[in-house]
Amino acid sequence: MTILWFIVHLAGAIMLLLYAVRMVRTGIERTFGASFRRVMTRSADVVRASATGLVLAVILQSSAAVGLLVAGFTGAGALAFAPGLAMTLGADLGSALLIQVLSFPLDWLVPLLLAVGGLTFIRSTGRNAKQAGRIILGVAFILISLRFLRDTMDPIRDSAFLPAIAGYLAQDYLTAFIVGAALALVMHSSLAVVLMCVTLVGLQAFPVEAGVSLVLGANLGSSVIPVWLSRGMSPMARRVPMANLTLRGSWAIFAVVLVNSIDILPYLSSARPGQTLVNVHIAFNALQLLALPLCRFLERPMAGLLPDVAQAGTEPPLIHRSVLDDAALETPALALASLRREVLRMSQIVEGMMRPVMDLYARYDSARAARLRAEDGALNDALDGIRRYVASMPGEAMRKSDYKEARELTEYAIALESAGDIIVRTLMPLAQEKNDGNIRLSTAGQSELVTMHERILHNLSLASNVLISDDLASARLLLEEKVEMTKMERSSRKKHLRRLSEGKAISFESSDIHLETTRSFKEFNSLVAAVGYPILYRGGQLLETRLIETMPKEE
Repeated sequence: MTILWFIVHLAGAIMLLLYAVRMVRTGIERTFGASFRRVMTRSADVVRASATGLVLAVILQSSAAVGLLVAGFTGAGALAFAPGLAMTLGADLGSALLIQVLSFPLDWLVPLLLAVGGLTFIRSTGRNAKQAGRIILGVAFILISLRFLRDTMDPIRDSAFLPAIAGYLAQDYLTAFIVGAALALVMHSSLAVVLMCVTLVGLQAFPVEAGVSLVLGANLGSSVIPVWLSRGMSPMARRVPMANLTLRGSWAIFAVVLVNSIDILPYLSSARPGQTLVNVHIAFNALQLLALPLCRFLERPMAGLLPDVAQAGTEPPLIHRSVLDDAALETPALALASLRREVLRMSQIVEGMMRPVMDLYARYDSARAARLRAEDGALNDALDGIRRYVASMPGEAMRKSDYKEARELTEYAIALESAGDIIVRTLMPLAQEKNDGNIRLSTAGQSELVTMHERILHNLSLASNVLISDDLASARLLLEEKVEMTKMERSSRKKHLRRLSEGKAISFESSDIHLETTRSFKEFNSLVAAVGYPILYRGGQLLETRLIETMPKEE
């Protein structure tokens, strides 16, 4: 019965720890996620890139999350291989430093974090303030889970089976190393595994030797996570995670053999056994940065290991091929699925059109602009195809709900086509006007437009997820983002007018471009967010009108 009690309480403590870590990361991603691309892609040299990775790992509380972001950006060509690999190495050290902070005795801080975080989350109306409350609560839950873990270990520490397991792992360091790697893979978080090991060793439930092997194994497991999660990406995207696994994995294997063969631990030991594990973890990841000069030399071997897939030059890109299946027309469920896939393809085309807009504002490229106009033609063709497809659906086999879904998808396709028109007919001419007139935006104005653009790209991804999942919570989040975009447009307009009133010449010259761009961004975002309205309406979370029901009577 004691063992069952221990397993249940241990599982509860670990799940709370994993949930808390994810809660903090979700809050940060929802608040700052749109800015990650700009922060990560501006680091050109390996030293700056490693520093960026360190900071991002502390913010996201996960080196694996940074590794997955790097994989996406390198796959899209927005980040070079060497800075990307350097960023992942820096992220590993950032995650280790975060463990040092969380391993301090901070139980006294829990009530304050719960009070401040809970009050901020419940009482705030602004989206960013709510996410700040979520982050604070997440940190409090991490500390609570660690206390829960300590309390779980106290009754079982003097039992017969725990010392036996701990003693075996201390003697067989390879098994402990493998167990640590497996735990990191299963929990998808080396942070949680290392914090758990630090707590166990701090309670003297596990010897330091076993804890060190577990921690080094967790480092190996952490480097496998991005490789596994990026397995469906392009070969270019998978090269950085594979290179990180090669460096970190080989270093982890060498380190566990070295620590258990040579008496090195006294040089890293501390009066607190748990702190010894933290010291080993930080030293391991800090020494890993010595491989920074090798980053650029690993690109060619990784390209040989994961070569680019050859594509036939005569065939059009896959995104320009319609996925509407005429053979599925006789089965409404399959026809609607085909229709949804086609609308998703339109969403991907629109995202590809919007992504380079701010680059064209910075440096106009007529050839690139012409390619975007050609993309708008693909959008128009897709919309025409959707209309014909819906008209061809057999009415006798369709239910009322099928008609409604087909109409909603068609309406969203029309919204996406209109969003593409905003890019081609408004934003592209504004970018060309800015270039032809040699007009410069003020530093503040440029920053405002970049922030809005990043938010739109984030919302495009969210809208695609809503289109696929039909999830009520995600649809609500998308509509909250629409409100935030309206606030950002209004705030930018007020700030711009304030700069005009202060007599800033650069703001006067760029006034029309700035105001037209912010208004177009808001309209574009509203069209993208339209996918959430039917879902919210069906869920009873959408009001029919903002107007009050009755007018006050005149006296």
